[in-house]
Order: sequence, then structure tokens, then C-alpha cells
Amino acid sequence: MHLTKVVQGEVKQEHLCAKCAAERGIETTVANPPKTMLGEFLHAVQEQAADAPETVRCTFCAMTLKDFRATGRLGCSHCYQTFEPSLRELLRRVHGSSQHVGRKYVPPAPELMERATTIGELRDRLRRAIASEDFEIAASLRDKIKAFE
Repeated sequence: MHLTKVVQGEVKQEHLCAKCAAERGIETTVANPPKTMLGEFLHAVQEQAADAPETVRCTFCAMTLKDFRATGRLGCSHCYQTFEPSLRELLRRVHGSSQHVGRKYVPPAPELMERATTIGELRDRLRRAIASEDFEIAASLRDKIKAFE
């Protein structure tokens, strides 16, 4: 056990074994482990599942809320719809709200996705051309990539 004391502005550190700490009346065991966000979330999941009726079952993967409690994972994407009321309540209890208030994902414009895909395909072809030592085609592909970028 490491004990740090500040006496009149002076810091003193002591290193004690469990026996010496107990003799000085210092508690050496932690009765309750520190709470973490994950621990609180899992505790809320367990409470939620304990209160939930077992008759609700995902129609796609046949998962129940009890299974969710045991594993901490949903079985498939359909589970989000099946267990929506329970999940909303769980999120409200864990985060204080079931509404997302942060930044939203905005997908890139379709033309940007197409351009990125084209550049990726050209780079693959360039690698193959270099590997096969076909440098004329490689130079042509390099120029096309530069034109797209």
C-alpha cells in the first residue's frame, strides 16, 4: 500500500505492507469497486432484462431480452425494432435521454463515393501492372489517378 501524506505543505510517501497498514488502522480492502460507465450500463441492462417479460422474442433470430442480459449483445439488426421500447428505457436510464443530441452521421455525396471507388480500382490495377512489370500501362494508370485526385 502506498500512503501519501501532506503535512504543512510537505509531501511524505510511505510504503506499507497489508499487516502494517492494518496495525495503523488503514483500510486495505475496497468494499465496493469504483463504478464505471460500462459497469453502470451492464447493471442497467441486467435490471431491464429482469423486469422484462420473457414472451418478447425477436422474430428473426429468436433472441429474448434475457439472452441480451446474459450476453450484453443483440442478436441481429431486427432486435433493435423488437426490443425498441426496452432499449429506449435502458438508454434513458443510462444516458438520461433516449434522444441523440451529438453530431449526426452524414453520408458522403454519391459522386464522391464513386470517385473514391474509381481511384481505388485504378490503384489496384496500377499495383498489378507494376507487379507484372508492365510500366507503360502503369504510367497511364498513374496519370489517370492524378487526374481524378
